[in-house]
Amino acid sequence: MAPLPHPLAVLSEEETSIARDVVLAQHPKTIIQFREIYLSEPGKDQLREFLTLEHAGRLSPTTPRPPRLALCQYDVIGSDRLPVYQEALVDVNTRKRVEHRVIAKEHHASLTLAEFDTVVERCLASPLFKEAIAEFNLPEGFDVVIEPWPYGGLDDTDPKRRFFQALCFATNSRKNNPDANFYSYPLPIIPVMDAVTQEIIRVDRPATGGKGDGLEQQTFNRDIVAHCKDSEYVPELLENGTRKDLKPLNVVQPEGPSFTITNESLVEWQKWRFRVAFNPREGATIHDVWYDGRSVMYRLGISEMTVPYADPRPPYHRKQAFDFGDGGGGNMANNLSLGCDCLGVIKYFDAILTGPDGTPKKLPNAICLHEQDNGIGWKHSNWRTGRAVVTRHRELVVQFIITLANYEYIFAYKFDQAGGITVESRATGILNVVNIDPGKTSEYGNVVSGGVLAQHHQHLFCVRMDPAIDGPNNSVVIEESHPVPMNEATNPHGNFYRVTNQTIERATYLDAAPQLNRVIKMVNPNKKNPISQKAVAYKFTPLATQLLLADPNSIQARRAQFAQHHVWVTKYRDTELYAGGRYTLQSQVEVEGVADAVKRGDPVDNTDVVVWNTFGITHNPRVEDWPVMPVEIFQLMIRPSDFFTENPALDVPSSKNVSSRVVQSECCHDSHI
Repeated sequence: MAPLPHPLAVLSEEETSIARDVVLAQHPKTIIQFREIYLSEPGKDQLREFLTLEHAGRLSPTTPRPPRLALCQYDVIGSDRLPVYQEALVDVNTRKRVEHRVIAKEHHASLTLAEFDTVVERCLASPLFKEAIAEFNLPEGFDVVIEPWPYGGLDDTDPKRRFFQALCFATNSRKNNPDANFYSYPLPIIPVMDAVTQEIIRVDRPATGGKGDGLEQQTFNRDIVAHCKDSEYVPELLENGTRKDLKPLNVVQPEGPSFTITNESLVEWQKWRFRVAFNPREGATIHDVWYDGRSVMYRLGISEMTVPYADPRPPYHRKQAFDFGDGGGGNMANNLSLGCDCLGVIKYFDAILTGPDGTPKKLPNAICLHEQDNGIGWKHSNWRTGRAVVTRHRELVVQFIITLANYEYIFAYKFDQAGGITVESRATGILNVVNIDPGKTSEYGNVVSGGVLAQHHQHLFCVRMDPAIDGPNNSVVIEESHPVPMNEATNPHGNFYRVTNQTIERATYLDAAPQLNRVIKMVNPNKKNPISQKAVAYKFTPLATQLLLADPNSIQARRAQFAQHHVWVTKYRDTELYAGGRYTLQSQVEVEGVADAVKRGDPVDNTDVVVWNTFGITHNPRVEDWPVMPVEIFQLMIRPSDFFTENPALDVPSSKNVSSRVVQSECCHDSHI
């Protein structure tokens, strides 16, 4: 008998097919187009009971388990061709639908790759699109590339329907290389498709001017890409090739890794114990995190990100993507075996996605797990004896990468030997660019190549932390360090500063304050550190990055309220996972996101609390970001604070790397040292 799946295990292909068949049976003689089928995580009360038995070693084949529920998202196509978006919960064990709802028309399901294909097909067949392309004199051998994009927030004049827009480029087919960089040749046309009729209803023509030109003034000529030039990044197309003086740097683990994997999702490494899961919206998620037999985190995930652009020229004001809510971070995940995304001894986790007909599709190697060295962990040299004791900062990395059109985002959860967790985001890929007239510059972006304007924009991420610091009931404490004026009574020499701690009583938001060294502590007020007598805690310092710059009254701001503050503290509710709300595509306001959760005013002291952290990049592009940008790195560091009674990495061996060796200077080229 096959072992029962863990309640947090992703749905298998068989379970996905069962859920599909149950939905189809509920809609006979109807066209169904599936969007996503994935695990609806058990409610915390049910799951916590199961996990308690699991950690106590008291599970048996007869142990009651939470229902295995599949969340099915799909369109029902009626005789009028109007799709009705619906969601159902299916119990895959009983093969029954247990919940069903028709989603309000003002909400839209996330995008699918199948819809992207439709946009491209309809554009190529559209007379309007052909007329727009005919306005240009493209060089011989150049073809048109169509890149679908979310429509963004609706304009006031738009009917309340589902739309797509697309950015257009030209590509030099004479190179006979499908990876030639077509972003080098942007075209100033944006076709718009009605998603219901699948017709191109218009082709918007944005301005291509620079400083001093109007927001809508058409200034381009027919030779639209004559002033553009090739800008390649794939090695075989580089004019001077790649560097020839770089020697291999290999990661070697001759005795294998230090981690173990059981039941395909349980990871154990260096006193850490947690589960890895995956869903089409958030990508990789981390669950039930323990260190040395003590609970740290119930759930950890990348909740949302938004990328608003700052070019006010119509229709560029609609350029705002919610990369998790609009398209799904998991849906856009890379197959990580195809590159050098992870090094050393690697464990890969597969994912299951859904085809339009509901058929499960395996995405191989969607997550990679590996160890890496990150410099010195701790060190001290005794100058009296000349002895130095040093350990390395080894990390266990859970990583996934998503590609959304031009950009790549690398997300990693890093666990270290000192009890710390780092959530890292890296942005790379190719800038989203538009055409600009020859010789002009613009206040809306930076000219990075001939005829190529990279618009100013932001990337704003939100990490959701569901702490379980030594138990389920936690509080959030704001720690600050304040200067104290010189005074005879308490600070006669002026060197004293006061550390304050304030417990948050009700759901709220707050911002980073580096001038106060503001630290957010997730504490268990019911358990004290025996040495310091402070509540055991994990802490993080909010990154003092710029928040959303759009005017608070703008659609960009109203639909991304989570991006207007660094930290949000809310009371836990089942299924409340998404900072920007459940439905972000073409949203006008943020609905059921963190702002709504804070408005409830729930008490959050000594209870089941959730903490959200927003941070990101204000990306004013450089020429050095072209044609592919070096990574921009941001790290949220979650560290123990009076959780242990000493440095938890004290027992890490200080062994030497036997592969290290000294290279003499005369062996090195151009060295005169």
